Amino acid sequence: MTHTHEDRGSLAYVCLLTSVAALGGVLFGYDTAVIAGAIKFIKLRFALDEIGEGWATASILVGCMFGAALAGTLSDRLGRKRVLLLSALLFAVSAVGSALSADLTQLVAARILCGLAVGMASIISPLYIAEVSPARLRGRLVSLNQVAIISGMVVVSVANWAIADFGSKKDADHIAAAKHLPAADQPKVVRDFLAKYGPKGPPKDVEAFQEDVGKFMKEHQGEPDNAAVVAFIKAQKKKVNVIPAEESAVELARCAMVPWTEELGWGVMFAVGALPALFFLLAVFVVPESPRWLAKQGREAEAEAVLARVGGAEAARCQIAEIREALAEEEASIRELFRPGVRTALVIAIVLAVLQQVTGINAIVYYAPRIFESSQATPTQALLQTVALQVMNLVLTLISICMVDRWGRKPLLVITSAAMGLSLASLGAAFHWESPRWVFASTLAYMGSFAFAMGPVAWVVLAEIFPTRIRGRAMGIAIVALWIADFVVSLSTPWMFDKAGEPVTFGIYALMCAVAVVFVALFVPETKGKTLEEIERSWHRANGHG
Repeated sequence: MTHTHEDRGSLAYVCLLTSVAALGGVLFGYDTAVIAGAIKFIKLRFALDEIGEGWATASILVGCMFGAALAGTLSDRLGRKRVLLLSALLFAVSAVGSALSADLTQLVAARILCGLAVGMASIISPLYIAEVSPARLRGRLVSLNQVAIISGMVVVSVANWAIADFGSKKDADHIAAAKHLPAADQPKVVRDFLAKYGPKGPPKDVEAFQEDVGKFMKEHQGEPDNAAVVAFIKAQKKKVNVIPAEESAVELARCAMVPWTEELGWGVMFAVGALPALFFLLAVFVVPESPRWLAKQGREAEAEAVLARVGGAEAARCQIAEIREALAEEEASIRELFRPGVRTALVIAIVLAVLQQVTGINAIVYYAPRIFESSQATPTQALLQTVALQVMNLVLTLISICMVDRWGRKPLLVITSAAMGLSLASLGAAFHWESPRWVFASTLAYMGSFAFAMGPVAWVVLAEIFPTRIRGRAMGIAIVALWIADFVVSLSTPWMFDKAGEPVTFGIYALMCAVAVVFVALFVPETKGKTLEEIERSWHRANGHG
């Protein structure tokens, strides 16, 4: 018997829908990881201390919390597609806003706005994919969202390195040109120097330094010569954290110059993210609404049409019947979250989401260049090593997609959580013994272990285990918990590195991996090969409700 296209559905159509939704993951990855390359230059640009550095890094996660909290309710009321459109718009606006920030306050505001988009995308992209995918392919297709996230991280790590490399070459050209600086232009170099190391530079006592600069400029009527500037710098050496200049225009130019990456390059790193955001905004218009959300709104004909195009007419009729049955058994209130079966699923999802973060992933992702520089790598080497780290992340995530529907969710989570713990213990030991090569190798091992399961598979489980009618709201609660944990890790990491040291910091994250192994082994259910409605019924049976 031959099967028509209508009977089989269209795999190409499924791939189109999942690819568009996964663009939210690309932007998720880009906008969360861009800070890893930019933070060093932002710290210099705005003269930040460790607390300011942590806040500039972690502020996006405040927006993520609110974005995740809003997305669940909005997606249940307005639909998955409209929330994807909103997140795309926020991605574009925040990228431009971050790039144009004139101070830390403006940057934090733009990053919080970006976090709203990331929080929404973190829920709605995998949720949408889960709801349009056939059961036999759902694990792989939802995992594509994680591939998209990692792809965004790879793209931004390469972009950050390229922009920083361009900046270093531009700065070298600037200094080389200063060798031929005419004597008449030297006073301008002096003014540039004083401008840099006055209001926004690194003096220990800014007010006292500014007062001294004012006196100095008044004494020399605003146009001091090189010798006078050199004498002034040497006299201020105990007050000012600058390299003493020699009596040459070249050295004055070197001191006066604000590095291009510090002045503009970090903003370019953010601005590049506006391009995929605009493409995402346009692409979302071509995809249909989630069939399960349509059915929940009583629009069964539209829902069945989408499902038929995805999996064939016969499969669509069966799925509509299952969805109808599931919706008939559910209450349309927040109390549904606290029914016995759903309550158990919610607790498991929250704990799994928190464990994904407190096992240290974003201590690595956000601070990888700093980690590598701390192990004696040069800034350029650190950025290149970060590219290698994200490539490892992508490769292992792709392999994971092939395994998630073969080996199942639970075995992958248990095995790789143990491997993550061993890698973190090794990383802490590498810092203790001051072995740069072993630091790099251990970090790669950790990233590979995370990418093989805890990264993609945890998102698969979160997208699968909740009933249809409250799936968006329940995922919102779990992922708010995830972002809170992410915020705590990201904000505290610079402080932990400084106060406790890298060996202790990574040792703590290794202990969290051991907790993850025990929790997954005892409590996380296997959802491999089941329809979303079958998973829902299993919770009711497990809690004595039929």
